[in-house]
Amino acid sequence: MNHFFATCPKGLQYLLRDELMALGGADVHEALAGVRFSGSLETAYRACLWSRLASRILLPVADFEAASDEALYAGVQAIDWSEHLAPHATLAVDANTAQSKLTHSQFLAQRVKDAVVDQFRQRGQERPAVDTQEPDVRINLRLRRDRATLSIDLAGAPLHRRGWREQQGEAPLKENLAAAMLLRAGWPAIYAQGGALLDPMCGSGTLLIEAALMAADVAPGLRRLYYGFLGWKQHDIALWKSLIEEARKRADAGLPALRACFFGSDADARMVQTAKRNAQEAGVAGFFTLDRHDALHVAPPPGVAQGLVITNPPYGERLGERESMPRLYRMLGETLRDRFTGWRAAILAGDAELGRATTLRPEKKYVLYNGALETVLLIFELHPRDESPREKAPLSDGAQMLKNRLEKNVRHLRKRLEREGIHAWRAYDQDLPEYAAAIDVYRDTAGSTYLHIQEYRAPAEVPVEVSRTRMREIARVAGDVFQTPRARIALKTRERGKGGSKYGQFDQRGEFIEVKEGGLKFQVNLHDYLDTGLFLDHRLVRAKLRELAAGRRVLNLFAYTATASVYAAAGQARDTTSVDLSATYLEWASRNLALNGFSGARHRLVQADAASFLKQAREHFGLIYVDPPTFSNSKRAEDFDVQRDHVALLLACADRLTHDGIIVFSNNFRRFTLDRAALEERLTIENWGAGSIPFDFSRRANIHDCWLMRPRPPEGGLNPWQNARVKK
Repeated sequence: MNHFFATCPKGLQYLLRDELMALGGADVHEALAGVRFSGSLETAYRACLWSRLASRILLPVADFEAASDEALYAGVQAIDWSEHLAPHATLAVDANTAQSKLTHSQFLAQRVKDAVVDQFRQRGQERPAVDTQEPDVRINLRLRRDRATLSIDLAGAPLHRRGWREQQGEAPLKENLAAAMLLRAGWPAIYAQGGALLDPMCGSGTLLIEAALMAADVAPGLRRLYYGFLGWKQHDIALWKSLIEEARKRADAGLPALRACFFGSDADARMVQTAKRNAQEAGVAGFFTLDRHDALHVAPPPGVAQGLVITNPPYGERLGERESMPRLYRMLGETLRDRFTGWRAAILAGDAELGRATTLRPEKKYVLYNGALETVLLIFELHPRDESPREKAPLSDGAQMLKNRLEKNVRHLRKRLEREGIHAWRAYDQDLPEYAAAIDVYRDTAGSTYLHIQEYRAPAEVPVEVSRTRMREIARVAGDVFQTPRARIALKTRERGKGGSKYGQFDQRGEFIEVKEGGLKFQVNLHDYLDTGLFLDHRLVRAKLRELAAGRRVLNLFAYTATASVYAAAGQARDTTSVDLSATYLEWASRNLALNGFSGARHRLVQADAASFLKQAREHFGLIYVDPPTFSNSKRAEDFDVQRDHVALLLACADRLTHDGIIVFSNNFRRFTLDRAALEERLTIENWGAGSIPFDFSRRANIHDCWLMRPRPPEGGLNPWQNARVKK
């Protein structure tokens, strides 16, 4: 059993995880830039041949500390490269680095190459040559936080290069991103139900070709002539030949059965010809109908009643000026609405603003990266304009009571919400004991309403079926009251899941919406995690941080998605440091900061355990925000218990506080008791719990506690700073 790492563009991790599991991968886990998995060499070969989403398949061979040039060189030389590379063979090295002392990737690649070559020389063997195009072995170095991971790149070249592309346009869509769009849009199911595929801006034909190969069960790597393992000494030729033969048999069976249901068009006649040549090279041209005409004149093909319209329109960065793009998107939306009733549509928009220009209401949104550019994939169900809603069954007496209560809450809160510009708030919190849930409302920057419904534990005497029925009623009633379709309602129920999770398995959509709070913007994910990325009950705490931050260095421990850091930056903080152990949350945090124009060296993100950071830090901060979890048992840090460990944590914060600094400490542990006696020798403590609870949480006023803590002046009433002024 070997361990592998499959790289992919950001936003594709969850899809790739599912794909690798289907290909036989074991112990499959998504990571920031790809997916880790285990398996045999056959598993890795299948991933290279069959993955539609991965960029590379890496086989790690060593992992070591490399804080210096010498340590890197020694670590590479410690590997017996004769097990991987013949003396007469060729090699190439790719290197990337982040948060490390060695910062120049080209230099790193050169040093790895030197160490490998020198090992052969020292043994009196022929020196391997360098071939940057198609080497026998391609070595990958990943250096993160001074730790090096060396891998054999089994793909050799990016897997999105399928081997069929003869020509491409000005801004080609990578094949693995096209595959992700098709999977997110549900193309396999649409094809199985007899639907067609239409791309009205087909360019070089990438979406159409990927869709056809997917439907025909053709391995995406079948036409590739080069892989990184073909010259590797441990390559199993017989195994690879058997997998290729199996893939050819599947293609021979799938292609003749493929329906001619692929339609594409483009306003540029040259691109239509390019798409035709690429389709011929891919072996699917006979199933395509390709024409030249404007996207706004597209219509369903004769005799085709349903299917998927999918396209990657220009964003303004590649074709035409940005100013003309909203009009294009609006007209595209009108065309789809007027002519494609009963179809599904998927548009990869350059950003949310262009997506809104379509005037269509998306059922789903996914953040995907087209190269370095963050885009949003919007999925639409194209219903008739005059479609009348299906008649619903009458509400039960209990559900009607719930509806009455929810409508009353909305009437009571609406004016204040509008007056204070609050777009994310709590509408209901177990007001009726029978309906034990919290309902949070999120209105995104496009004006669409989303609901996040989270179930509380039902009493033991309540049967499971009754509890499930009540949750369905909550979702229906909330959807009716807020006029929100089911697709925009996240429902989280307490069911024991894998690993003991109280809420079972969450969705893995990678779908974010953008909401405003306090004039700032934040990305929220309603489906993939227990929490959404924005703790609504801490709205006033964040506002207090903005008020206190002016001119101060701010430290945000257990930073999560760094919403507190964004508020501090907006409050004219001198700089911010956000510390969290999760790379996923830090990536999310970086997007929140960038979304509000806060980036660069003044806004530092640190992946670390809070206690370890405080122990190693040397700088002092004028404002420290501490909002720890109740419990934590991460493998990368010591266990944490907020009741047991809060004194040590806060005293460590006091050591890093300036003479006039402030600690803002909050937590959500309902039974928490602050150990004042252990803290008051060093700190003055102000209980700000009641003042920190927003009005929409008044029904659950104990949802969190909050204290403001300052350094205690020495005897005589003067702190060290004041004493210094007196001496002067």
